[in-house]
Amino acid sequence: MNRFLLLFLPLLFPHAISVGLLAPVRGRQLNDPSGEGGKTLQRFKRGWMWNHFFLLEEYTGNDYQYVGKLHSDMDKGDGTVKYVLSGEGAGSLFLIDENSGDLHATKRLDREEKAFYTLRAQAVDKKTDWPLEPETEFIVKIHDINDNEPKFTKPMYTASVPEMSEVGTFVARVTATDADDATYGNSAKLVYSILQGQPYFSVEPESGIIRTALSNMNRKNREKYQVLIQAKDMAGQTGGLSGTTTVNITLTDVNDSPPRFPHSSYHLSILESAEIGSAVGRIKANDGDVGENAEIQYRIIDGDTGDMFDIVTDKMTQEGIISVRKLLDYESRRTYTLKVEAANSNLDYRFTHLGPFKDAATVKITVQDVEEPPVFGTTPYVIEVHEDTAAGRVVGVVTAWDPDATDHPVRYSIDRHTDLERLFHIDSVNGSISTLKSLDREMSKWHNISVVATEISNPRQISRVPVFIKVLDVNDNAPEFAMFYETIVCENVKAGQLIQTISAVDTDEPLIGHKFVFALSTANPNFTILDNEDNTAKILTRRGGFSRREMSVYLLRIIISDNDYPVQSSTNTLTVRVCACDGGGNVRTCSLEALLLSAGLSTGALVAILLCIIILLMIVVLFAALRRQRKKEPLIFSKEDVRDNIVSYNDEGGGEEDTQAFDIGTLRHPEVMDATSLRRDIIPEVLFPLRRTSIIEENPDVRDFINSRLQDNDSDPTAPPYDSLATYAYEGSGSIAESLSSLESAPADADHEYDYLSNWGPQFKKLADMYIGKNTGKDV
Repeated sequence: MNRFLLLFLPLLFPHAISVGLLAPVRGRQLNDPSGEGGKTLQRFKRGWMWNHFFLLEEYTGNDYQYVGKLHSDMDKGDGTVKYVLSGEGAGSLFLIDENSGDLHATKRLDREEKAFYTLRAQAVDKKTDWPLEPETEFIVKIHDINDNEPKFTKPMYTASVPEMSEVGTFVARVTATDADDATYGNSAKLVYSILQGQPYFSVEPESGIIRTALSNMNRKNREKYQVLIQAKDMAGQTGGLSGTTTVNITLTDVNDSPPRFPHSSYHLSILESAEIGSAVGRIKANDGDVGENAEIQYRIIDGDTGDMFDIVTDKMTQEGIISVRKLLDYESRRTYTLKVEAANSNLDYRFTHLGPFKDAATVKITVQDVEEPPVFGTTPYVIEVHEDTAAGRVVGVVTAWDPDATDHPVRYSIDRHTDLERLFHIDSVNGSISTLKSLDREMSKWHNISVVATEISNPRQISRVPVFIKVLDVNDNAPEFAMFYETIVCENVKAGQLIQTISAVDTDEPLIGHKFVFALSTANPNFTILDNEDNTAKILTRRGGFSRREMSVYLLRIIISDNDYPVQSSTNTLTVRVCACDGGGNVRTCSLEALLLSAGLSTGALVAILLCIIILLMIVVLFAALRRQRKKEPLIFSKEDVRDNIVSYNDEGGGEEDTQAFDIGTLRHPEVMDATSLRRDIIPEVLFPLRRTSIIEENPDVRDFINSRLQDNDSDPTAPPYDSLATYAYEGSGSIAESLSSLESAPADADHEYDYLSNWGPQFKKLADMYIGKNTGKDV
């Protein structure tokens, strides 16, 4: 758009005017100053040069946001010029006044969603819509505001740094990002600071690098740290937005602790008959480091051993195992003294000034050859052990030896008759007693066992020593009510009145005595508790006006805690019953009967009410029984359902005319039964005559007979109210074939002709096939 004029608000965007607008130069002729060629240069008129609008994001006004004004020098102000806008958001996000060229934004814009919009503008003739000048492109750039807080790339960081590091040692680097425009203002300029973790660590404000701020941090004293880092935009100024992240820092171990023997000398014993490679015993030097920094190498550096013993390191426990290297002879030598050195395998020369990283101890080995019963060093032994000692832990050591010159070694064992529960174990070689199960002082404070020492070479030589093991108390039981309390509160009680004093007991026995604390588990509007600070507490009312009709029993949950370590507590329930009392506070009654009496009901009235209820129940039961007996019995009895039944009369009796077996009257011709119509759901009282004359004159078809019977049943008002299917296996009376019984047949079948059977119809087809075929066979 070579002749558009862009007008901005100079107060809002003064920098935009200086950047986006260039002053126009009107066309004129210039002579060639050099005079070469005598040419005349023509300079043409040039409009405003522009390419950017600037607009703040997140506009909060009610009206459209003014962007700027487009004006063409072709516009003479006579209303013939129309401004047309196209491009991104034209007509929706951006609107232009076609007469004045004013450009507005219709919605709030977010720079983080879209930073700029490319639009095109053109001046056209309002009447002809012909362009007055070429279409020109320009950009509306969204100015950023600080509407996004910094966010770290991770919600939590994990880092480690060696212990004893110097100040300024690199630990980790945290990074935060800000979605605001980093090229405009300070909205995205971040400053890091440490909110938690001083004075141990610091963070560089610009880079986010965390460094150590305190020297000689020892892992043995504290191993883990949690540092809280904040990132704040606006260069850390007041009003900026911020975000935080957590950095968990662990101090890793360095070899700064030399190994040290807990004792300067050790005493071990071994049988002279021990084989080469047998273990004499174990010694261990303690090292505060872990992992490879705690690896220890043992060696014998001095002593009058004569290469009789050797020592190796147990890689699992870092103990030194002394073993027999050559065969021993008690008569030749009874004792050996060794000097054993323990040194770290991996040294860190930065900490050699803390050394030396090795230590030495004296080990005395006695060769035993005992003929008399062993002798214990002490009798009896008293060992103390805490009740929370883990199973397998050594709690004490007993020692026995052979007083004879032979000085045979002994083996230790526990008399299981004194340890029926198998709570303890004793090392058979060194006499160390360990627990097999965890101990409970509340179950038993003392355990008395007998340790047996037996000579290896002569098992008949034994001796016993009592070992008294005292279980020391550990606070592992919570206090509870000292007794069962029956607490009552009167209906006429007043607020603040004492209704119960409670106390507690604890099976533990702390050294400084019990100190219990009483408190309610939740706030209670009815009662409160007052700790007397003498292991008792008072239960007081907080209000008056209790009523048994509203609630007769209150359950008060009380928490009782002790003062030992670790603190143990329990929740106990105190039942408070509401009772009726006289003016002096004496309880009159708490029973339900009394409550009913107070409502105006006497005992006699209650008994009368109960009797009436029982009589009504008896009348209802009797009425139901009478109705059940008055019901009529159905025609057909079934074990399951009597509504759908099939009655089959399949008893032929003595022949077709036999009516003794059942009432055959129902099978007679309908004309015969017109006069007598009996109900089928009752048994006839009078049987029909023994024999009836068959009506041979008329022989209705079976289908007509069944239809007639069906019609009779459908029209009979006395028929049962359920469906019944009756099958009649009677051929009918008055058959022209007369009786087919073989009792009246001739002796020989040859005299009979059966051809007439084929003329009787389809009902006798099967019979005709049987007899005609039989007769034909005889003729052949």
